[in-house]
Amino acid sequence: MEDDVIHITPGGKLTGEMTVPGDKSISHRAVMLGAVSEGVTVVKGFLDGADNRATVDAFMSMGVDIKRTAPGSLTIEGRGLRGLREPEDVIDAHNSGTTARLLTGLLSAQNFFSVITGDRSLRSRPMRRVVDPLLKMGACVCGRRDSSLLPLAILPRKLTGISYSTPVSSAQLKSAILLAGLYAEGETRVTERRKSRDHTERMLALFGADVMVEDHSVMVKPAGALKGCSVVVPGDISSAAFFMLAALVTPGSELLIKDVGVNPTRTGVIDVLKKMGGSVDCYNSRVVSGEPVADILVKSSPLTGVHISSDELLPAIDEFPVLCVAAALSRGSTTITGGGELRVKESDRIAAMSRALTSLGVKNEERSDGMIIEGIGAGLLKGARVRSLGDHRVAMALAIAAMRSDKGVEVEGAASVEVSFPGFFTQLENIRKG
Repeated sequence: MEDDVIHITPGGKLTGEMTVPGDKSISHRAVMLGAVSEGVTVVKGFLDGADNRATVDAFMSMGVDIKRTAPGSLTIEGRGLRGLREPEDVIDAHNSGTTARLLTGLLSAQNFFSVITGDRSLRSRPMRRVVDPLLKMGACVCGRRDSSLLPLAILPRKLTGISYSTPVSSAQLKSAILLAGLYAEGETRVTERRKSRDHTERMLALFGADVMVEDHSVMVKPAGALKGCSVVVPGDISSAAFFMLAALVTPGSELLIKDVGVNPTRTGVIDVLKKMGGSVDCYNSRVVSGEPVADILVKSSPLTGVHISSDELLPAIDEFPVLCVAAALSRGSTTITGGGELRVKESDRIAAMSRALTSLGVKNEERSDGMIIEGIGAGLLKGARVRSLGDHRVAMALAIAAMRSDKGVEVEGAASVEVSFPGFFTQLENIRKG
């Protein structure tokens, strides 16, 4: 790699077995709940990527003792719900939207002043959707552009539980409200039109919170205390998705990805790839630390273009770049709709993938909430230099696309993969060699 650009050569196949790093979303939540619990929490399988390190650093700045006891293992000395201390400086969430939004909910109930900021990208991402329900609970949160952008300043206030229907289905929004609800007077209920990922409510139950799930609603009661526990973090299905894609589109591949989280709110990528004709099957299903886990067997398969509706995209929203590359290497046209939220991710992922696919010789049409992609079928993509815009998921998806190119692909912004998948390129090369 040179100047944050990596050249991925074409060819190769994926065979054998592998694992992927721990789930990013679950790792965030394990640190947060462990920090405000009583006693020790031991986390195994923790994803030690840039986003999760931002969460660890935030809680260490508030007096929480967090030790890395081994690769992928943390020991957290919980300080209890009321034991955090006022940080001496601004909390920097870097590029992590999960850190910023969930912390806004948690800190709105503390008895001290705090400020949350982030890098240039995160400071442009919307925060008002989180701030609005917290204000309804009695929080005092203010920031740039009528509290719609970071930095946000949070002053201590007593909170009251609310019943809130979210304007968008967002796990970060739901989680911020539920974390604030742990401290509020009375019950807090969050209702979504379509259910977003449910890692927070599962983990709240694991730590002993009084939480109840009814269809698309989640209710939490104020907590006297949470109890530290052991958390085993499964492999991140969003990380596994890149290798699933690689095995599907490279002839002769048969790959077993072990110990992957298959939470039903996250398996949309499997459902869509199956709909496209992909051979993707789950085995050895079990439940670990409240989360469904399985081994995923993927075999190379010819893919066919499909229509991906908003309901199908929501549980695969993080895998949009994967689905774009799958569509590009399918036979026929694929239409993706209902992805307006993709405009405000780490990058504008719709624009980023549209421009990259055009560079690779794939006809596509960018829509406000999705894309139309004309697949090349069994053909090869055109070698090119493509921009990831510093977006880790875009960079990894384009690296997989390079395997089905004529001359290879240079991916700009390759260092961004450290956010969610440290060592991705090394692991990709190792598994390609068998």
